[in-house]
Amino acid sequence: MSRESREELEARLAGYVGRTTGPPQLAPDAVNEAMIRHWCDAMGDSNPVYTDTAAAAASVHGQLVAPPTMMQAWVLRGIEMADPEAGTPNEQTNLHGLLTDNGYPSVVATNCEQGYTRYLAPGDRVSVTTTIEAVSEQKATALGIGYFIDTREVYTDQKGEEVGWMTFRVLKFQAHEQPAVAEEKASGEAAKPTRMAAPRGRDNGWWWEGVDRGQLLLQRCTGCQTLRHPPRPMCGQCRSLEWEETVSTGKGTVYSYVVLHYPKFPGYEYPIVCALVDLEEGVRMMSNVTGCEPGQVAIGMTVEASVEMVDAATKLPVFRPA
Repeated sequence: MSRESREELEARLAGYVGRTTGPPQLAPDAVNEAMIRHWCDAMGDSNPVYTDTAAAAASVHGQLVAPPTMMQAWVLRGIEMADPEAGTPNEQTNLHGLLTDNGYPSVVATNCEQGYTRYLAPGDRVSVTTTIEAVSEQKATALGIGYFIDTREVYTDQKGEEVGWMTFRVLKFQAHEQPAVAEEKASGEAAKPTRMAAPRGRDNGWWWEGVDRGQLLLQRCTGCQTLRHPPRPMCGQCRSLEWEETVSTGKGTVYSYVVLHYPKFPGYEYPIVCALVDLEEGVRMMSNVTGCEPGQVAIGMTVEASVEMVDAATKLPVFRPA
């Protein structure tokens, strides 16, 4: 398939702006107490107005309500989301297909904002209408060259009244050439693929520099002394923007884990044990558990961090049995 010129492509992209992606999407189920309870359990949200009938009745709501952040969860499709061919093609999939056909096959989410008009309660039935708000001009990013796509979702109830909205931005891009690919072209021999390189920015570059030195670093708020991870500019406790770094011992226990078998990406050795580790300093970190068989990993297992070269170009902190 021949690719269009940049001018032709951007003219076609502009034609998508303002279009709804398709008809309103109706939630498969009404808002219900069971899903609210599961959500609160998973998120650790103990607000009684979500799960305690008596407390909710005595609150300003007068009844059980759903956490506002569940808004999108009510309309999400099920397991068929894992199949890119599932579902009815719409303007959004057509837009992504156009960019893929023109050499921008990769996608990454970059921004999301939500607004809530009112609380949802058991019995409400949610619908969402999605509109393509904007498609940027071609941009050069740390990941590669591509186009930002902004969509806006408006959520309504069974009466057609708005209950909230969400804006979502993704980047459809052509990834930068990986070092292994460049090496292969230069030598004429096939090079072993490496893992995807992690983006380094102003907020997390210092952390990766620590990894380069073989250190596992944490942020400490200089205002309230709260430790935090992953790196971010503001303290979640006191909202201070002042912080300092401290070196972690790397000692911890496995809080939860999954064993990833599929899909298989070049540069990774499967199966991969992806674990949430509770560090002894009191923060939680996600990484891989290595140095043992996947079947030997268990919740509560004592582990210790080790900064290692996981391939020819990538140094990462991983956890090994202590």
